[in-house]
Formats: sequence, C-alpha cells, structure tokens
Amino acid sequence: MAKRGSKTPDFTVQDLIACYQRGVFPMADAREDQRIFLVDPDKRGVIPLNRFHVPKRLARTVRAEPYAVRVDTAFEAVIEACARARPGRLETWINGPIQRLYGELYRLGLAHSVECWSGEDLVGGLYGVSLGGVFFGESMFSTARDASKVALVHLVARMIVGRYGLLDAQFITEHLSQFGAVEISRAEYQAQLGLALSRQSDFYRLPAYADGGAALQAISQAS
Repeated sequence: MAKRGSKTPDFTVQDLIACYQRGVFPMADAREDQRIFLVDPDKRGVIPLNRFHVPKRLARTVRAEPYAVRVDTAFEAVIEACARARPGRLETWINGPIQRLYGELYRLGLAHSVECWSGEDLVGGLYGVSLGGVFFGESMFSTARDASKVALVHLVARMIVGRYGLLDAQFITEHLSQFGAVEISRAEYQAQLGLALSRQSDFYRLPAYADGGAALQAISQAS
C-alpha cells in the first residue's frame, strides 16, 4: 500500500474531491491523530455491479425486511458509528478532520449514507462518496445481524438503477469477498475510474422507499 505525506488542516473539501478524481483516498493513523494521509494502493478492491452476489440466506433476510432502510437521513450518525472502536477493531482511521470533510461533502450532495433502522434505533449502515458514475465506499458498521450487509445490497441496487459504473471498495476483506469483490491493478483501476467518472448517474433514481424485493430484482436484472 502506497501512503503519501500527511496533510495539514488547510486540506479542503475541494482538495478531497480532486483526490478521489485521481484515484487516491484519505485515511488517518488513529482517531486522535489529526493528520490525514493519502493512500494509493498497488491493488484496488472493487465490486463489479454486474456480478454482485447476494448469498441465499442474506437474500431471504433482505426480502423479510427486518430493518427499515433509509437513505441520507442520518449521515452524521452513520459516520460517527463507523468511527467508534469495537471488538476486533480498537482503532479507527476516521479522525476529526476526515469526519468534518465528509460532512461537507454530504452537504454538497456528494456523500451519501444508506441506513438500517430498527424502530428508532440506527443499527447498521454505510457511507461513501459519489462522483459521476463512481461510488467510493468508505466504511460500514453493524450492531444488529446482517444490518451492514442489507445496507450494501440496497446500495448496489441503487447504483444499478442509477446507472453507476464503478463501486470502489478500496481494499478486499473477507466480508466483501462473499459479494464478488475482486482486486485489480492500479492501472486497471485508473482506466475504470476514468470511464466511470464521465458517466451521468443518479443516486436517487431508485425511490427512497424501495423495498427489499425491489432491490433484489434490480440486482438480478443486472447480472
């Protein structure tokens, strides 16, 4: 993984957008470390939208709709939940400056959250950045069974209906591999990024109230 130099507090939201457009993304070494590093991996994790795999058990869960899935109603709460330490991950790469910058992107309409709610409780979700036809997935969390996975299924359905071309997962994890995530070279990623950035996509083309069945149907039609 190639890590570039630290950035000072004058790193702006426009700088952040430019970073995504050239294929690098920010991280911090720790929650309390105020520095921002730019990361340019040799290998990049992506999730091909036309080969997205929903495991059978998860498909049953999505259809059963144990959670109310909402979009962009609690962005700050989602990123705060993603930044919290939890068992198996005591440290986070989301520091204060990063959290502030993504809040600005959200207010510009360039960052989104997909949320899973159980009654009044936010129990899972994800957030990321949307530029052209690319969604740069940043982080996800879950405090209830399969909540983050349900959010991912709804995100992919939204991207397919909205005519996106690339879902950037940054790094491959076991969690993402089950959905068909693959690792590609930096050169291949740059080629896909350039094509996808030029697309006109619509994150809201899938209605906010779309149910689990509609999400699964959109995914099956794309595969």
